[in-house]
Amino acid sequence: MADKSFLSWPFFEDKHRELSDNLESWCGKNLPVDHSNVDEACKKLVADLGEAGFLTYSAIDPDKPAPLDVRSLCLIRETLARHDGLADFAFAMQGLGTGAISFFGTPEQQEWLHKTRAGKALSAFALSEPKSGSDVANMDMTATLDGDHYVLNGEKTWISNGGIADLYCVFARTGEAPGAKGISAFVVPADLDGFSIKERLEVIAPHPLATLKFDNVRIPKSALIGKAGEGFKLSMSVLDVFRSTVGGAALGFARRALEETVKRVQDRSLFGAPLFDLQMVQGHVAEMALDVDAAALLVYRAAWTKDMGAARVTREAAMAKLYATDKAQEVIDKAVQLHGGDGVRKGSIVEGLYREIRALRIYEGASDVQKVVIARQTLSGG
Repeated sequence: MADKSFLSWPFFEDKHRELSDNLESWCGKNLPVDHSNVDEACKKLVADLGEAGFLTYSAIDPDKPAPLDVRSLCLIRETLARHDGLADFAFAMQGLGTGAISFFGTPEQQEWLHKTRAGKALSAFALSEPKSGSDVANMDMTATLDGDHYVLNGEKTWISNGGIADLYCVFARTGEAPGAKGISAFVVPADLDGFSIKERLEVIAPHPLATLKFDNVRIPKSALIGKAGEGFKLSMSVLDVFRSTVGGAALGFARRALEETVKRVQDRSLFGAPLFDLQMVQGHVAEMALDVDAAALLVYRAAWTKDMGAARVTREAAMAKLYATDKAQEVIDKAVQLHGGDGVRKGSIVEGLYREIRALRIYEGASDVQKVVIARQTLSGG
């Protein structure tokens, strides 16, 4: 059983401890799921998480608007990731894909949230492009105003839930100014003429990803989220919240790796004694435990700071995401090493964790980008 003593930290309230208990019970009965058909597995996970009520945390309630509880988001992602990486993915995309609508959407746009929070519609966040991943301001996709409509042309790639989402939050260049100040955000349903899936992308961990193509896709002006030309600022506000939750997912992977390692070194014998009797093994386990706790402190500090009303947590979220994902990679690598041959056997728990963690150090801002963000915030006194 994973360590839950961190829930007594002052970052948390009774509602968070109750949420953790309820979700832990649900996970024990429902996870992991069969990954043989990833698309169908994600659809079922979203439906089941919605029916269980956990997707209500992923977006605001349009009928009773209130800020998202970032600590709850991180706790949910940590717990789901510890049990099944695909379940974490399914939950996370419901939040990221609707984040812009939660924070900046009109009442009409927020009607989508009734469906996504209930698990009856899947969402996606369409920001990255073939020539501009982390360099968002350099995007090529255009949205040209034509009377009462915008016309979308271009491509998006590495889009999570691409091909199975019912709605996409799409960022495109509207040209109010050069660079970042000329980008806008739109709600784009998946059933529009001219929208297609150019390519499905397969990666080392089974997730639904795709390249999207927009060929003269017409959307009404009412699909614009927020104001024209403020899409970059809007996207950064969304990432400001959800970047901390990526750290939460990494923390869940790391906790599971540590849990599996503790069982392994206690049960496995080497040279006539438990593996744990070797001082070098004890050193590895100590480093793993230290990295897990340090990552948890950074993740929940960032989440708590946002929940306490901070307008932006750019620095805190970047630190949490960078440290938690990088250290989770190290923790899982140690777990693989201490499992020996079983650690690289396809289908073993730590082998799955090894594949799952790698992407977290890339998406929502690669590790090196987080270092740039942290440095700039530090130098500016932010």
